[in-house]
Amino acid sequence: MALAQRSPRDFLMDAEYQKLAEQHDQYEAELQRIAKSPYLSAEDLLEEVRLKKKKLQVKDQMAGVLARIQQAYPSH
Repeated sequence: MALAQRSPRDFLMDAEYQKLAEQHDQYEAELQRIAKSPYLSAEDLLEEVRLKKKKLQVKDQMAGVLARIQQAYPSH
């Protein structure tokens, strides 16, 4: 994909994707921190479930961004 063919919207989607990827990584890091704990309280377990759900939501959003980009620039 040539740079000249890209619209400003594509750059925004790339920025959106990058933001979502960073959130995904943050959730993963928090999950890893929880997993390393020798003892998990009820609050930790609830937090783990919450983070997993948020991580999946972000992953779905990332897939949506990629799908929009692919629709804008279908393969030849």
